[in-house]
Amino acid sequence: MEKQELFQIGRIAKLFQISVSSLRHYEKIGLVKPEYIDSRTGYRYYSTRQFECLNTIRYLRALDMPLSQIIDFLENRNIEKIQEMLCQQKETVARKQQELEIIQRKIENRLHQLQNALLWEKEQITMKETPPRRIAWLRKDFSIDSYENPDLETSILRLIQGQKDHVVFLGKVGVGISKEQLMAGRYDRYNMVFLILDSEDQYTGMWEELPKEQCVTICFCGSHKDAAGYYKKLTDYIEKQSLEIAGFSKEITMIDFGLTSDTSQFVTEIQIPVKEAQS
Repeated sequence: MEKQELFQIGRIAKLFQISVSSLRHYEKIGLVKPEYIDSRTGYRYYSTRQFECLNTIRYLRALDMPLSQIIDFLENRNIEKIQEMLCQQKETVARKQQELEIIQRKIENRLHQLQNALLWEKEQITMKETPPRRIAWLRKDFSIDSYENPDLETSILRLIQGQKDHVVFLGKVGVGISKEQLMAGRYDRYNMVFLILDSEDQYTGMWEELPKEQCVTICFCGSHKDAAGYYKKLTDYIEKQSLEIAGFSKEITMIDFGLTSDTSQFVTEIQIPVKEAQS
């Protein structure tokens, strides 16, 4: 074959819109080798005989087909093989689309939560009804007196261990104080760490369904270490309104170190479920 019938690697890269580095990688793994390598210059050349192979590689890569499968197909080309590969890839794409939809919903949820955190009137006690929700929780007694707390971080890791990446998301991890401790006016220690699960989360550990709850809530600038005084405000309000504490608190930092290093922008919400006091 005459040299003028050959195409340098740069020319091939432009013709097939494949980077030179990708072509060199394809050569390294044995996917497609140059027709000729100049021993003196090291220049690589491809011939028209390889165009069909390069077109096939480009097509299958556009379908996000793994290189290992492409190599296998090029070594054993037949109709049944390509049909099988395309069916498998179709299933893979459908699965990825589902995962992306989950991620999109979680982004929307987080944007909504951030908007609420920024717009919510701070230190204003309100009543709200929370919808039924799933919660995974871990009983753990600990106190928080600084922004860094090994007990809290270790407990969070235990909750999320072995879960898919999309289950864990900022703004869904919280801490709680038991009903008994709230009624005793002890706000200096927490009794649990929990993870609120979105509807699309497929959590593989133990979780339970909480019913809808009527909650007394407050949102304040600060983190867990600043919460004790706000618990006092909430419990005083509950008593004045002739209400009773009906369950454990849910305390979530909506904005914290995961989003900003400016501690003055931290926002935390406390929810305490209540019911009408028994006469």
